[in-house]
Amino acid sequence: MLKVATHSGTFHADDVFAYAILKMATAGQLELIRTRDGGRLAEADVVFDVGGVFDPAARRYDHHMRDKPLRADGAPYSSAGLVWRDFGLDALRAYLPEASSETLDKIWRSLDGGLIRDVDLMDNGATTPMAGHFSTLVEAWNPTFAEETRDENDAFRDASIVVLAVFARVIARAQAAVLAVDAVALAARTAVYPGILVLEQRLPWEDAVFDLNLTEIFYVVRPAGTDWTCSAVPPEKGSFAQRRPLPDAWAGLRDEALAKVSSVPDATFCHPARFVCGARSRDGAVALARLAVASGEENSFLLIH
Repeated sequence: MLKVATHSGTFHADDVFAYAILKMATAGQLELIRTRDGGRLAEADVVFDVGGVFDPAARRYDHHMRDKPLRADGAPYSSAGLVWRDFGLDALRAYLPEASSETLDKIWRSLDGGLIRDVDLMDNGATTPMAGHFSTLVEAWNPTFAEETRDENDAFRDASIVVLAVFARVIARAQAAVLAVDAVALAARTAVYPGILVLEQRLPWEDAVFDLNLTEIFYVVRPAGTDWTCSAVPPEKGSFAQRRPLPDAWAGLRDEALAKVSSVPDATFCHPARFVCGARSRDGAVALARLAVASGEENSFLLIH
């Protein structure tokens, strides 16, 4: 049983996150102490967000000193980031026991550069506080002045339940993103048609296309329920333009009208902005993609409206 300690009184998102990470890493086999008493802190195996000491070897993770711990880029750590740095992989291994070390490392880096870093920055006042920010919402679990009978330790544990639930979903999405990159890489290696990526699952592809530097891919075909879609790849991540928009003659057409113009019998639609079209079958969507490649209508500044 790991004995962990943090400060009593009002809590912030970073100490709740640090506790949630440790709880995940130990599969819940830990005892929490919330105190500012130095003697009681000394008894703990891990101390975070209190104590005035940053010493990973001693498993002390405060960040409130003048010479505070910083990331390589100079961004300040909070107790969440410090505990994630040393216990995050253990937490992921416990939560995803079947995942490879490479996958776990990618997920760790994804969370470290996203959710965890965001909590760090908010706690250190390095980003603008917002009412809807997740850190702010976590801190809403602190008892208000009108809740005199509400126990602060119970409130802390309630907040940690919410954080663990969010952690689970963020980890799931990060894992899916890693698996998506692998699937996109495989599809690119085995591609049959130039300029076209065919995916057998409806998985997120845009980040993977750019992370893998697939500069010659113009269209991505994938299932959409019982139908299939053909999506135009943007010129850069997050752009609303396309490397090669779908043919202008298809814009806004549906069903029979699109089938007639494209000669693809099961074509179903083409968005007026020419960034996505669809068909009822995989072969139909691939046929639309091949026709779009052949049309060669390059216009990377066509925007979606």
